[in-house]
Amino acid sequence: MKVTSGRVQRPAKSRENKIQARILKQDLTGNFENKENEVSDGLNKKRLQILLKGYGEYPTKYRMFIWRSLLQLPENHTAFSSLVDKGVHVAFLNLQKKYPIKSRKLLRVLQRTLSALAHWSAIFSDTPYLPLLAFPFVKLFQNNQLICFEVVATLIINWCQHWFEYFPNPPINILSMIENVLAFHDKELLQHFIDHDITSQLYAWPLLETVFSEVLTREEWLKLFDNIFSNHPSFLLMTVVAYNTCSRAPLLNCSLRDDFEMVEDMQAEVDQQRVEDEAWYQKQELLRKAEETRREMLLQEEEKMVQQRQRLASVKRELRAKEMHLQDATRRRFLKLQQDQHEMELRRLNDEIERKVHMRDQEIATTAKDLEMRHLELESQKNLLRNQEAVAKEMREDADTYRRKVDLEEHMFHKLIEAGQTQNQKTQKLIEENLAEAEQACLNADWRIQALHKQRCDDLQRNACYQEVAKLLRENRRKETEVLNAMVGEGAKKWEEAKEKDFHLKSEKKASALSDASRKWFLEKELDDALEHAEHPYNTVPRCQSGQAASGYVPRTSQLKDSSEVDSSTHISLNQRRVQWDTMEQDLMERVRNLRQRLTAQARNRCRTPHLLAT
Repeated sequence: MKVTSGRVQRPAKSRENKIQARILKQDLTGNFENKENEVSDGLNKKRLQILLKGYGEYPTKYRMFIWRSLLQLPENHTAFSSLVDKGVHVAFLNLQKKYPIKSRKLLRVLQRTLSALAHWSAIFSDTPYLPLLAFPFVKLFQNNQLICFEVVATLIINWCQHWFEYFPNPPINILSMIENVLAFHDKELLQHFIDHDITSQLYAWPLLETVFSEVLTREEWLKLFDNIFSNHPSFLLMTVVAYNTCSRAPLLNCSLRDDFEMVEDMQAEVDQQRVEDEAWYQKQELLRKAEETRREMLLQEEEKMVQQRQRLASVKRELRAKEMHLQDATRRRFLKLQQDQHEMELRRLNDEIERKVHMRDQEIATTAKDLEMRHLELESQKNLLRNQEAVAKEMREDADTYRRKVDLEEHMFHKLIEAGQTQNQKTQKLIEENLAEAEQACLNADWRIQALHKQRCDDLQRNACYQEVAKLLRENRRKETEVLNAMVGEGAKKWEEAKEKDFHLKSEKKASALSDASRKWFLEKELDDALEHAEHPYNTVPRCQSGQAASGYVPRTSQLKDSSEVDSSTHISLNQRRVQWDTMEQDLMERVRNLRQRLTAQARNRCRTPHLLAT
């Protein structure tokens, strides 16, 4: 087999999964020509034939697509999968021994395709020439086994349908037709075959078995089947006759059967050598043309570079002009946009002003109502302040009365002091000494009394603590009832102590009343004595006194000291009360003043707030 290897493009799969197989059969009604011109995928068979006649072949890029359209392949994946799932047919288990193929992938595809054909029809398992017939298509469609199977099946059904009438013998009817056509076109060659006992099984059947794959190159074989698939099935028979006619010269020179077989092989080798020579010459010619083309391309590239530079300069100028134009347009659009924004802003401000005017009117009305209410509140507060001022006035009058009373007492006291100050210095010095001695004696007595009182209190407290601790210790050992009795006794003691304190408080109040009365009597008496002493200073106090007289003056001095202390304490208490009354009056006036300021500030703020909201 001399079909050269090459990369075959894989045709696209159809989207339909189930399409019934279409068989090109002769229409019994006589409409065969119209039907065979109808090709799927929008192609027209007559136009394809015109294209094939003009170029001698279909475009390599679209060849597989055109073949699929011409053969109207169903691409039935389901049916093919069911056949493949049956596995390798028994007739093709030892296929490698009979047909040794180097590529294991190609061998597996061939074995799988032949097994599918044998499972599809049992007669193919006993067809000896089936591997030779299917091999070129398997090699071409090895990457798409479904298309390979359907192409071989369609070829057998439409172009080889009468090959099995004399099975397992060669198709004598087909070979007779080839012989008749050869007799019509080349009687001399046919007579030469007859003279040398060469039948059609030798010069025609090997070509049909291998579908010309052993005598043609890959490109020639593809071109041949472009024409076979595009014409009537009888075109294959005419091709056999044409091949023998083209080889008539060497065939006429043969006289033996082996020579005829050798001529066919040599013819294939010669064709192969011729093809290789033509390919070498074409390669050299292509290299020369490529070099010339490269030089021309370089010149053209240089010219294009110059032209591109010129165009680039012109484009730059145009771009600069367009840029300036765009900048002007952008500037105009920007100015227009700013103008539109200013207009929108003005409209918004007008709306805002109208809204604020409306709000200000509403706020003015609300403020007027608030002012009326505030006026009523101020009137009520004014009346309240008047009442408070009346109360404050009464309090001031009472304070003035009290102040006058205090001033009168102070006047009497100061008058007494002034009368005492008019005595002579000697009497005053003697009195001061007596007062100092009496005061020191009183202080010493007070300190002793306080120390004794403190010691007694400590003894009593310590004794009471000891007794209380002892009582608590005893009470802890007593029963609960004794504890309650002790608590009741303690409560009675507390009540007695409270009564004693109440009695002591009443006695203190009586003593305070007596002290006030004696103080008043003492002031009046001292005032009279001072006046009398001012008139007769030496009749009262002698210059020389005995110890008894001195001792007789001690109580009086002590009395004077006590009276001076009482008078000073009275003076201090009166001053404190006066200061308290003055402080209370100032605080009251300050509160009234703060209240007025706060009311005025609130009224001003309420009047100012609507104005701020309106602006």
